[in-house]
Amino acid sequence: MNGIRKIALVGPLALALAGAAACGGTAPAGGGSAQGGIPPGPIKIGIQAPLTRDYALEGQGFQRAIQLLADQINARGGIDGHTIQIVAEDDQGTAQQAAVAAQRLVTEGVVAVVGGYNSTATEAAQPIYNQNKVLQVTPASTAVQLSQKGYKYFFRTATLDSAQGKFAADLMVKTLGFRQIALLHDNSTYALGLAQATEQAVKADGGQVVFFDAIVPGSNDFGAVLTRLKAKAPEAVYFTGYFSDAGLLLKQSQAIGLKTQWIGGDANNNPQLIQVAGPAAEGFMVTTPPQPQDLKTPEAEKFVQQYRQKYGEMPPSVWTISAADAFRVIVDAVEKTHSTDAEKLAAYLHQLKDFPGFTGPVTFAPNGDREGALHKAYIVKDGQFVLYDRQPSE
Repeated sequence: MNGIRKIALVGPLALALAGAAACGGTAPAGGGSAQGGIPPGPIKIGIQAPLTRDYALEGQGFQRAIQLLADQINARGGIDGHTIQIVAEDDQGTAQQAAVAAQRLVTEGVVAVVGGYNSTATEAAQPIYNQNKVLQVTPASTAVQLSQKGYKYFFRTATLDSAQGKFAADLMVKTLGFRQIALLHDNSTYALGLAQATEQAVKADGGQVVFFDAIVPGSNDFGAVLTRLKAKAPEAVYFTGYFSDAGLLLKQSQAIGLKTQWIGGDANNNPQLIQVAGPAAEGFMVTTPPQPQDLKTPEAEKFVQQYRQKYGEMPPSVWTISAADAFRVIVDAVEKTHSTDAEKLAAYLHQLKDFPGFTGPVTFAPNGDREGALHKAYIVKDGQFVLYDRQPSE
C-alpha cells in the first residue's frame, strides 16, 4: 500500500532508539514552533499501526480511512493553505517495533499521530511522543492504564476496558442467564486488562468465574488450554484476545466437542475471524462499539459509502471509523487553533465537547479518555456479524 515505510531496525538498535527518545533524545520535536502558528510546508500527521503481521487488516483500515480524509481536505485547499501529508509507520503490533515506529515519526517531524491499534503497541510509544511533544490519539487502545500515566498529549477515541467488562458481564449473567463463566485472554496489555475488568463485573452480577487462563498468541494448537477449559464445563467463555487467534480457537473448540457459548471482546469484530473459523463461527458473539454498517448518522453513512466506493469494500471494523474520528479531531484542533503547537492542540482537545464524530459525540476527560461508553452485542449469523436481538442496558 502507498505510504507504508519499511522498518529494518530491530533488536538492540531498536531498544537504543527507544531509550534515547524516552530520555529526550536528539530527534527534532514534532509540534511546530514554540510560539504557535503553522510553519512553512505540509502539515505532517503520522499513523502508527500494524500494517503487516497478525493485525494488518486493522492497520491498513486506519491508513485507508485517514488517507481518504486527507485527500478530501487537500482537494479543498488544505488547512490555512497547508496541505496534509500522511506519514505511516508499521509497528507490527509489538512493543519493540512500536518504539521504533514512534521514533521514526518524531524524526519525520509529525505534529500528531493516530495510533496505535493494540494497547501493547500504544503503551510502548507513549513516552516517546510525550517527551517529544507530539499529540497522540489512539482509536482502538482501550487498556485503562494508558491514561493513568499523566501524559498530557495522549487522547483516545476508543472507550475503556472497564466499561466493556461491565457490559460483557451484564450480557452473560443478566441477559443470557449464565452463571458459570470462563475468561480466556492472551496476556497482552489489552486482553489481560479486559479479562480482569470482566472478572470483577461477573462477580458483582452474581456469576462465578470458573476458569481464568491465557493462551500463547499465534499458536497453531490450543488443545491443551481448551482441554482444561472443557473440564470446567463453563456455560460461556469470554475471550478477550484478538481476532487473529479467535478463529482457530473456535475451530479447535468445536473439534474437541466443547459445547459452550463463545463470546469475544471488541478486538474480535473482524471478518478474518469468520474466514478462519468457517462454520464454527456461527453463533459466536462479540461485545463491541457499533459496527460501521450500524452507524446511522448521515455523516457516518456518507463516509462509509465513500470508503466503499474508493476501496471496493466495507471498512474492516469499527476501529477504521474510530481512526477516522481520531484524525478528524486532530484536524479540528489544527483548524481552530491555526497552529501545530502541541501545547495548543492538547489544550484545545482537553476542552472539546460533543465533537460530531462518526462514532458519536466525542468529549475528552482531563486525562484524555473519551467520555461515555457505547457497546453493543453482535452474533454471527450466516457468516456475518449482526446485531443481537437482546441488548443489555449499560
